[in-house]
Amino acid sequence: MAENQAVWGIDIGQAGLKAIKLRYAEASKQVLAVGFDYVPHPKILSQPDAVPDELVWESLQTFLSRNETQGDKIAISVPGQTSLAKFIKLPPVEASKIAEIVKYEARQQIPFDLDDVIWDYQPLGGGVEESGFMLEAEVGLFAMKRDQVAQHLSPFTDAKLEVELIQTAPLALYNFVAYDYLDVRVDQESGDADGHVIVLDMGADNTTLLVSNGHGIWIRNVPIGGNHFTRALTRDMKLTFAKAEHLKCNATRSPDPKAVFQSLRPVFNDYVSEIQRSIGYFSSVNREARIRKVLGVGNGFRLAGLQKFLQQNLQYEVERVDHFKGAVGDGVLNAPLFSENIMTFAVPYGLALQCLDLTRVTTTLLPPEIATARKIRHKKPGAVAAAAALLATLSLSLFGYANVYSSVSEQRWGEAEKQVKDLVAEVGRNRGDYEGQTSEHSSILNKGATFVGSLDRREKWMELYRAINESLPRDHGDARDIEDPTKKNRIKITSITAAKVADVKADWFDDLGENALETMLKGDRDGAPSGKGYIVSLKGVHYRSDPGDVRFDGRYFVEEQFLRNGLQQWTLDQDGTGEAVPVRQMGTTHAALTEAIPSDFRYDPSKSTSHIRGLAKSSGGGMGMMGGGGFDLMSMMMGGESGYGGGDADYGSRASKEKDGTDMLFDDASEQEEIQTIKQTSFTVQFIWQHIAVADREESDTAAAAQSAAGNDPSAIDGNT
Repeated sequence: MAENQAVWGIDIGQAGLKAIKLRYAEASKQVLAVGFDYVPHPKILSQPDAVPDELVWESLQTFLSRNETQGDKIAISVPGQTSLAKFIKLPPVEASKIAEIVKYEARQQIPFDLDDVIWDYQPLGGGVEESGFMLEAEVGLFAMKRDQVAQHLSPFTDAKLEVELIQTAPLALYNFVAYDYLDVRVDQESGDADGHVIVLDMGADNTTLLVSNGHGIWIRNVPIGGNHFTRALTRDMKLTFAKAEHLKCNATRSPDPKAVFQSLRPVFNDYVSEIQRSIGYFSSVNREARIRKVLGVGNGFRLAGLQKFLQQNLQYEVERVDHFKGAVGDGVLNAPLFSENIMTFAVPYGLALQCLDLTRVTTTLLPPEIATARKIRHKKPGAVAAAAALLATLSLSLFGYANVYSSVSEQRWGEAEKQVKDLVAEVGRNRGDYEGQTSEHSSILNKGATFVGSLDRREKWMELYRAINESLPRDHGDARDIEDPTKKNRIKITSITAAKVADVKADWFDDLGENALETMLKGDRDGAPSGKGYIVSLKGVHYRSDPGDVRFDGRYFVEEQFLRNGLQQWTLDQDGTGEAVPVRQMGTTHAALTEAIPSDFRYDPSKSTSHIRGLAKSSGGGMGMMGGGGFDLMSMMMGGESGYGGGDADYGSRASKEKDGTDMLFDDASEQEEIQTIKQTSFTVQFIWQHIAVADREESDTAAAAQSAAGNDPSAIDGNT
């Protein structure tokens, strides 16, 4: 820990610059507050007529004119809403390889090239080590675009200030609550694993919501801040922004407080709704968590009535931060200006604590090239001294070598050197001959590969059939014994056709109707395809029906079970074999339901197909991609099962009538009395197939993460969430 060097934590927000100066006293194990400053901007940065760069520079110059920073470390914050925070559960991994796994996860989770971002990660605890492997380990991944980091760093660089730490505001809030309220220290295990604290940091335009028990971290940005209350007053009471801001801060002393609170009430309700929604989601994914209290920070939390309103609606104890328990220093902590604005100092306080190495968080978004250059500059004096000592040592060594030079002269060893050179030349000739033979061998192998290359083309079609088969819904366990066709999770594919086109967008995608587009993944729907490929059409039929659950009824059964849980998945392993079957990974995209026609189907539960006459068997003759086949495609797709009791898909539509009114498909009129009329859905599913070779799929896996972040995830389908 830094014992004597002081640290400035500086947070530049929408309303002003807040800074606190801390020093750690090693002897007393205490944090000393030795300085602070609060510089409000002349205008809020988000006002339409404000110029943020000029206002920030002016506030920073005011701060520097009133405070001495020479020899002190400086830590600054960046807004949480412009940064990325991901919390990842790692698979079982060797402790020494966690960094490699995290870098791989960073490529998947960060939707930008890693060269364009500054990122860092933080182990969050909770994992256990067994036999050299970390189990249930969780890490936090934090990133921000490089140009945005440079923008926040620019005013300090222009002012000739060296920044030691750049941290996101939510993590600085975690440092504050963990150190000051949960008594978490880096050198001891502490914190209540079940007792969570919610921190609400209300800024000008948004609120940061953070939940923590000292170990885990959960962050959400709520898009409501103090300015939303001000704008409500400007709209309802016809005031300027400045007058509305003054009235908001002095609502209880206004001529008509009731009118003021009546205007603010809709914003109060929206704010509480957002907070309740966030807490509800957190509780749903952390069922064992117990929330102890809510802490309010930020000057927006000074709004009259907000604390009481939250407490009544959230049913939790709500406190406003009015002192820092982990710091001492009456000259700062009891100063009127500091006490009045103490809720705005939570972030700079957390920044300074981390810069003093007093928190468990160690991440920083300081560009690594700046940190490296700074280390080199600090080590230059020592490097010069070391170089001088090395030069002196080499000089002494040179004199020693000169004394024995005669013992290794050319006259004595010339013949031996010649023999060595001849041997080296012979080795070189032999190596050249070997490389020539190796090249000829490779050429022969390449020629052989051209004769068997057609095998790859055959295998890719079989891989497509396998992907379609894996995507079909199926029954598991006891459900396989169900005989009622309306409850079987089965789909019968009656034909597969594929048309090769030069432009999949112009020849297919542009002609799709709105209903078909709505069944696609959001990312596929928003991103039109391009280039050549196959348009694969699957025609089929199913009898699944459940009016009480739309997921298992009619066209929605195809959307939910065949598209969303099948063809729109990256890989599949429905049978739990442990082998992931590629679906979208092999190049299939834009899967959509293009047609779904309901009709009545006459079904005899007491008779097998041997009692039904005149029904044609389905075959694979529609498979143009195979050059026309004569095999039963459904026998291959369904593992030899023909579907609902072996009945044909056109069973109901082919029934014709004899003149006496009996059905031709039955042996006598008595059979008709047991017939049931069930719902049949005939459908067409189409998708694009632009085959991706196995060797290229690692690159496609990386692209898939960015597509998922952009909405190409089955859970993002409109109407299916």
